[in-house]
Amino acid sequence: MRRARSHATLHPLSLLRAGGAALGLCLWLAGCGGGGGGGTAFFPALPPAAGPGAEPGPGGGDDGEPPVGPPPPPPPVVSCASLAGRTLPPSAIGLPTQGATVTSAEPVAVDDPANLLGAYCRVRGTIQSVDPAAQSIQFALNLPAQWNGKTIHFGGGGFNGRLIDGTEPLRFGPPGKPAPLALGYATYGDDSGHQSGSITDGRFAANDEQLANYGGLTLKKTRDVAQALVLAYYGTAPKKAYFLGTSTGGRDALAYIQRWPADYDGVIANEPALNYTGTRLSNVAVGRALYANGGAGWMNVAKTLLVQRTVLQACDRLDGAADGIVSNVESCRQLNGQILASLRCSGGTDAGDGCLSDAQLATVRAIESPLEFTAYALAHGVTRAGGYNLLEGALVAGPYTTRDLGTRPAPANPATSADANMYVTGDQWVKHFVTRIENFDTLGFDPLDPGPYTARVAEVSALTDAGDPNLAPFFAHGGRLILLHGLADEVISPNSTIDYYQRVVSTLGQATVDEHVRFYTVPGMGHGTGVFIPGWDSLAALEAWVEQGLAPATPVAMDTVAGSFGRTRPLCRFPAWPKYRGSGSLDAAVNYACVTEVGDPLACPSLPASPATYKGGNTAGEELRVQIDPATLAYTVTIEASAQRAAGTQRSGTLAQQGQCSYTSGEDGALFTFAPGGVLLGGVSAAAGGGFAPLLAFQNTFENAASPTVFNPVAHIFNAVGVQQDAGGTAAYAAAGRLRNAGTFQYCRDPGGTGFMVYDADCTQTEKGYITYNTARGAFDLFTTSPTGSATTTGGTLTGSMVIGLVNGEPVPLHLVRDPGGTTGMRLVAEQQSLIAGTADGAYVVAAVNGEQREAAVAGSSLQLGSATASLSYDVPAPGVAQADAGRPGHLIYNSGVLGFVSDPGANAALEIGVRH
Repeated sequence: MRRARSHATLHPLSLLRAGGAALGLCLWLAGCGGGGGGGTAFFPALPPAAGPGAEPGPGGGDDGEPPVGPPPPPPPVVSCASLAGRTLPPSAIGLPTQGATVTSAEPVAVDDPANLLGAYCRVRGTIQSVDPAAQSIQFALNLPAQWNGKTIHFGGGGFNGRLIDGTEPLRFGPPGKPAPLALGYATYGDDSGHQSGSITDGRFAANDEQLANYGGLTLKKTRDVAQALVLAYYGTAPKKAYFLGTSTGGRDALAYIQRWPADYDGVIANEPALNYTGTRLSNVAVGRALYANGGAGWMNVAKTLLVQRTVLQACDRLDGAADGIVSNVESCRQLNGQILASLRCSGGTDAGDGCLSDAQLATVRAIESPLEFTAYALAHGVTRAGGYNLLEGALVAGPYTTRDLGTRPAPANPATSADANMYVTGDQWVKHFVTRIENFDTLGFDPLDPGPYTARVAEVSALTDAGDPNLAPFFAHGGRLILLHGLADEVISPNSTIDYYQRVVSTLGQATVDEHVRFYTVPGMGHGTGVFIPGWDSLAALEAWVEQGLAPATPVAMDTVAGSFGRTRPLCRFPAWPKYRGSGSLDAAVNYACVTEVGDPLACPSLPASPATYKGGNTAGEELRVQIDPATLAYTVTIEASAQRAAGTQRSGTLAQQGQCSYTSGEDGALFTFAPGGVLLGGVSAAAGGGFAPLLAFQNTFENAASPTVFNPVAHIFNAVGVQQDAGGTAAYAAAGRLRNAGTFQYCRDPGGTGFMVYDADCTQTEKGYITYNTARGAFDLFTTSPTGSATTTGGTLTGSMVIGLVNGEPVPLHLVRDPGGTTGMRLVAEQQSLIAGTADGAYVVAAVNGEQREAAVAGSSLQLGSATASLSYDVPAPGVAQADAGRPGHLIYNSGVLGFVSDPGANAALEIGVRH
């Protein structure tokens, strides 16, 4: 039996947990006849505690034999129906009450209609208040027939007033996991000590006892009653007790272990409203910003969505993945000033839905910024309420949240659902918790200086907040805590939870906290809303930690949002966040690493640290070299081989940063983008006719100056995409081919289709030749030989050159066409082997031969190319090729972060080259 926990005063319930059977007989007065005999029919006789000479029970003992197996669940020792009408005296409850009554106890059969919870006894009851004017606490308890020997206390939500009946599933649990009751836990909850039709109705707080109950006292009262009933029903105390709570329930969980640390073994607190008073003061501050000066700061849905889109555009890729989730929150925070400046209407005056006025920008800052209390402090010395991450991915409008900033610039008094969600709860709090004036004008209440209400705010804070950082008493008996908060929470600030966690660390030390606490922050997760809602088995993780000593490490969470259901991410422990590793499916957690780095979001990690030279070519077939000075951003493009202009022609200019790794240039609108692995995508002004020719170049290239020459490291069968230009116009090019160990090559094209085919040395439409290294230029001269002759490394016609880039050691060949007959162009080569969905996933910057530049993204079977969206079919029509459907008809190949896309005949550009960034 479980060891009795210590309390300041020894109550009968404590004796029950220790096995006090004799006292248990008289606890239920209705069953004991006022204290005389006759109670044995209700409470069973409990087995005596094992002493030093006691015989070991079945399943192993002092002889060292391992347990045979888990004991069967204890059967109930009384009938379910016999619990109805029973009462518990005030002395059996650890806080002042007028006792408790079981109002109903009904057996639920396993085969009852719509019952998915197994057979159980459904108990409902009340706990009577001391103040006759206060409402009673309603509680619910469920006692499963197949009890696992454990209990779960569920916390509440909002302003409560609704019964938490203990039948709910695990919040943010894996889809399909049965509810804890169905798994054999005895479960219980309450209504926080009052009854209401709305969880945003604060009128109950006008009564002192009701407010204190809501602040946490009801939790202790309900727990004591429920544990007594568990003992009465099963004849034994639970072996483990857990508390699970979300939002207000998360606050409940933390408040409980701060006040009564010995009662629970493990706790899960999701998105906890622990800084309860700070949250409500923040609600009021947001309302004042929205509605002051005739509502000048109010933002409609269109303006709110504009803010959210601007943030996503600026910050989505800071984590390495264009996935609609802002994961690198703290780097994004460094862009606040830039984002706000880009949103400002000219002159600061409202000019419509495409910008924000100065008053509206002040509202954004009010939502974003923490409240710093300098004139007074809240309970436990708290002087700060965290702001909301509106400029880092939190959503207060749109399809991924149920909250918004209301539909009108002037609120009602009291505020209603037509007003900002944040302000509604703040308004109720000021009226009923603090001033207790029904028609008080909350807009006149200053959260930073409450004036005559300052002492009352502090008093309410002491009743309702869960900010005590000294969890040592909970830790002392092995207590374990799992905290989880979404970084995009639009109702309860995750920054307040971060503040609390850091105060616990400051109080107890990191080592102690690491032993007892796991704190996970989830990018993209709102308040049960957002673009990423995690599903993971927190209860199993907590049990394994408490019962087996297996501390959670980095769990994997599955997204349960309908539109992105099934993608996964690692749950990272604060302060880490999930960073995309740069390759593989964007939807797979294995392709993300939990990191703590917070860098300058405008710094390009792929920009060389010192002056560097890139070797490559452009779509006009010109071989070139690009020199970059990262200190001054000066660049020089030197043409080294060309059919259009003299070798040695140079173009110089200075780059100007436009995005994280993209820079404007003086090359007729060409962007220069620095990509991982030493890859540069850019452009050079065309030799004639205006515009620019896209270029691709590499910091590292394959050299073959040794004698004899060896091509083994780069020899392979390949696919090629490209463009060729002649007097007849511009056309896409596609083929298969092979580069052999001796440096000979062969292209093969399917004459009746797209040009792609499985390589066949006996193909009929073929091109043959060889390459030889030109040391002076650092590239390979390319000679074309007879298509019908054998492979040879002599003779032939010089028709261009080849630069073989090395990206993280992998070869990326670039064939630059300069045929004497007037054909020029570029071909990008990638190995002809199966291209698995996810391999090419990522965000790209793309340049097209027609001078267009755009963003692109590959995510599994989806291709986003500018404004066009297409589905991809992999290894069609040949291994290593992905075919895009009618949304953007064409084909792509991929090689080490470089993408080549050739369009089907039509209005689109023949060739587009992209680099992943």
